[in-house]
Amino acid sequence: MARLDNKVAIITGAGNGQGAYEAELFAKEGAKVVATDINFNSASTVVEEINNSQNGQAIAVKHDIANENEWKNVIEKTVESFGKVDILVNNAGIHADTAMADISLEEWNKIIQVNLTGTFIGMQAVIPEMKKNGAGSIVNIGSIAAMYGGSFAHYSAAKGGMRSLTKVAAIEYGKDNIRTNGVYPGLIETALTKDALDDEELYKKFIETTYLPRLGKVEDVAYGVLYLASDESSFVNGTELVIDGGTIAGHKLK
Repeated sequence: MARLDNKVAIITGAGNGQGAYEAELFAKEGAKVVATDINFNSASTVVEEINNSQNGQAIAVKHDIANENEWKNVIEKTVESFGKVDILVNNAGIHADTAMADISLEEWNKIIQVNLTGTFIGMQAVIPEMKKNGAGSIVNIGSIAAMYGGSFAHYSAAKGGMRSLTKVAAIEYGKDNIRTNGVYPGLIETALTKDALDDEELYKKFIETTYLPRLGKVEDVAYGVLYLASDESSFVNGTELVIDGGTIAGHKLK
């Protein structure tokens, strides 16, 4: 335990699923956590669990990651509450199951704005604070959709852009001791995938996309994020941590 002692971490999309698990895990490991989410009530529930049940330190902030002013507010509240920013986990994102020919420009712009531009704005917002500390770790949560063309066009494009953005930041800010890395999950069992996975036929189809005898769980991703956020990965910069049960390794995409 205590792998994140004296660290302050901002985790977006922390109101449920993967982000909530990451927030609670980071708190258990000693971090002071800023849990942000567009659903403030969900983030507040996670923070209450951390503060009351785990005896941790956390605050909740309502946050639309595509809004530059709301990012400024998150940074201000973080510094006001905990004095600094050591870690940013860009976890929040949205998805839409629309075939390429049917994607409206409005839907395209929304997916890109949230999943890619929101990550960009967040990185811009935290880097000055990390420079003040003399160090920092940014972990961008992508998807194996960034690595192949088998997902939906706007989602894959956004995650592909995030993949490139991660490498650019790693190069530009490595000399400032700010590390930027990406995590690329395969299909993970969450509240968002529960309905689909409850269907026996769909579950069978999904399980065939991995070379392990199960699908991924939120904790599988969270522990990878924890490693990249911690000082244990102090010489890891610009890397791609794929957590997919072997899907990409075997090109088992359909």
